[in-house]
Amino acid sequence: MRVILFYIGDFPIRSYGLIVGIAILLGLGVAYFLARGTKYQNHVLNMITYIILGAIVGARLWEVLFFQFGYYSKHWLEAIAIWQGGLSIQGGLVGGFIAGAIYTRVQRISFWEFADITAPAIVLGQSVGRIACFLNGDAFGSPTGSNFGLVYPPGTIAYETYGSQPLWPAEIWEGQWDLIIFALLIILKNKQWPKGFLFLTYNILYALGRFMLEYLRGDTPRYALGWTAAQWTSFGIVAVSILLIGYFTMKEKGQKGSEFDRTLIGEKK
Repeated sequence: MRVILFYIGDFPIRSYGLIVGIAILLGLGVAYFLARGTKYQNHVLNMITYIILGAIVGARLWEVLFFQFGYYSKHWLEAIAIWQGGLSIQGGLVGGFIAGAIYTRVQRISFWEFADITAPAIVLGQSVGRIACFLNGDAFGSPTGSNFGLVYPPGTIAYETYGSQPLWPAEIWEGQWDLIIFALLIILKNKQWPKGFLFLTYNILYALGRFMLEYLRGDTPRYALGWTAAQWTSFGIVAVSILLIGYFTMKEKGQKGSEFDRTLIGEKK
């Protein structure tokens, strides 16, 4: 675990920024590959700048409003200081999805079809991104109370919070869970599903894993029911995603039923 990997002259190369950059490039490459042979492939490259900007804004807003509002409510000018740290991956996803929805609407292409294609690439990027959290010593777990766990070195937020206590490897397990989701989505994409199904399945699986792992986290405040902001966000995502899957499934069945009826009428004529 190294917050600063090395220096180029006096300029520090931070592990977090470097790994996040690698995660974006890998996710972009996989998305471009998965979109091959479709009308969406060129859009993968065209929209990435907007997605990154939307993700940064969303990640910072989530962190300021839901994770550290007590601090930033008294230091509003520091809310824009993202270089000092403090980005929420859930907020980044929400911001990126909103930017993607705006882009697809302007370009008059299907957001849901595009999201289904790129969902595996998104979660792969998340998995690699958690390596950045590990090296940076953030998104850490609470003390395990045993000899098992990660011991963070001085200079990390985890060490400043808990010292040399072994902590649950929450960020490591989340990254591994994301890899499992990636594999499941690659398997599922070989079958025909209702529009939006793969993207919404990704949302449900990630949110469920994040909800459970939040019980091990030691870096976020808790609210009603003892849940963290990430757990409340995850709960909302699961609920909305299930409703949308039901809606899209019923809509597709209705369309198939209408097509079947028109076929029968045509045969009778």
